Amino acid sequence: MIEVKREDWADPLVALPDYATAGAAGADLRANLRDGDRLHGLLLKPGARLVVPTGLRVAIPAGFEMQIRPRSGLALAHGIGLPNSPGTIDSDYRGPLGVILVNFGDRAYRIRHGARIAQAVIAPVLQAAWAMVEDLDRTARGAGGFGSTGVG
Repeated sequence: MIEVKREDWADPLVALPDYATAGAAGADLRANLRDGDRLHGLLLKPGARLVVPTGLRVAIPAGFEMQIRPRSGLALAHGIGLPNSPGTIDSDYRGPLGVILVNFGDRAYRIRHGARIAQAVIAPVLQAAWAMVEDLDRTARGAGGFGSTGVG
């Protein structure tokens, strides 16, 4: 269960995050714009990025994170994505939930009030212990990095 609280200014008619189908991994997040932006929306110019408010705050249970992911339809049709995909909402964050969008396309895109702008995926988190060592174990790959395993 994800506990959700609306911001005082948020439009209560904008739907809470929800899953479009029974098998959906991500719940749709919607733009919940402030009063002055609701009529005309927010214009996202090519190459620009902005934080789009959802009007929500969330309480993610300990041991989980909320991953913010782009919507494939917005990416394909308009070049709209997330510059830090996936974004992470930690379990101890209680501030406003905003979505950073970027326009990779060649035309301006208008973000409308109530529009689906991203997806939220709830995922388990493991925290590792870190230890300084003198040497690391050897592997067949070794230090081979970017492109070292071949093409395709």
